[in-house]
Amino acid sequence: MARDIVIGLDIGTSAVKIAAIEIRSSGELHILTTAQKPSSGLRRGYIVDQDAVIESIRKTAKEAERLTNMPIKHAYLAVGGAKLETVRNRGNVIVSRADNEITSTDVKRAVSQAEAGLNKITNKTIIHRIPFAFKVDGEIVTGRPVGIKGEKLEADVLFITCFSQHLEDRVKSAEAAGIAVDDVVAGPFAASFAALTKHQKEVGAILIDIGAETTSMAVFEENNLISLEVFPFGSAHITNDIAIGLQVPLEEAEELKFNYISDNQKRKLGDIIEARLDDIFELIETHLKKIGRNQLLPAGAVLIGGGANLFNIENLAKTNLKLPAKVGNPAIPLKISDKQIYNPKWTTGLGLCVFGSDESLNPDPENPGPRRPPNPILNWLKHFVP
Repeated sequence: MARDIVIGLDIGTSAVKIAAIEIRSSGELHILTTAQKPSSGLRRGYIVDQDAVIESIRKTAKEAERLTNMPIKHAYLAVGGAKLETVRNRGNVIVSRADNEITSTDVKRAVSQAEAGLNKITNKTIIHRIPFAFKVDGEIVTGRPVGIKGEKLEADVLFITCFSQHLEDRVKSAEAAGIAVDDVVAGPFAASFAALTKHQKEVGAILIDIGAETTSMAVFEENNLISLEVFPFGSAHITNDIAIGLQVPLEEAEELKFNYISDNQKRKLGDIIEARLDDIFELIETHLKKIGRNQLLPAGAVLIGGGANLFNIENLAKTNLKLPAKVGNPAIPLKISDKQIYNPKWTTGLGLCVFGSDESLNPDPENPGPRRPPNPILNWLKHFVP
């Protein structure tokens, strides 16, 4: 019997990461490997030297193949970068059936109408269409409206977009490196499938991914993604601050960022790191105020990405955001042979694998599922993610 393997490819500014899982006959997700190599040719998540990026992907794939003794020929691809954005719009349609029963076709029509009414998306590609609220004849519907009877259907839809060229560059780079792209997923959205439980998404939570040159935030409430924002600051800026503040080479500053030698050094580094994190958390708090969710997310902040390994980051997040905060761990049951998966820098890679393992996790009615056969043995995952 062929093995059921799902692979996630996360092309970051500082590193290219590949995570691979196997779906066992029992329905368990088994971590096969995590492979990472330094990346080059990117700036703030954007490809500026495609040849360098292709070579970085090839090296990472080769390492993953060495660790798993299997070919890495396809993967789910994360899309990030400072211009990953969201926009909302509403679509209204008249129910098509004579008996007024709403069908999935009506939902697709409402989403399409919302998309048709979007402004200012020139040079952008919609990568996710997420209906987050419905009304039937003016009455709010809890859950999906399919099967309900009514004359008029309204859908409020969240669209996740990115620059078309940015998306094309990533897909072309992966394919030039010998990896066919199964599907593309917004990085913060993918990470949520690994880092947040269904309950956290229901009551309200914010997922904060501190990467090398960008920090992203994704806000969830009532089981829906309600906002996504990316800021052009990350842990590499902290490295630069340390290099300037302590007058040390960048390589030493990067090492010191996570490994202190003395208490005196710890105090100096703590001040430098805290100042930059305060700036990042201030940007996040400002956005939460903008969307009316500051201090109103009971499940608090979950911190992921390489920057989540910084000293005292949980306390700094609590102080600045006035919310509960913790460093993220996998929020789904896993069989672990590679304990690296517990490092928060692997959250996006794991989330890509979870997303790719079950088509029901994709809320997009226009693109109803990852390009792989449905997997009924993974129905148990719905207890953990929507």
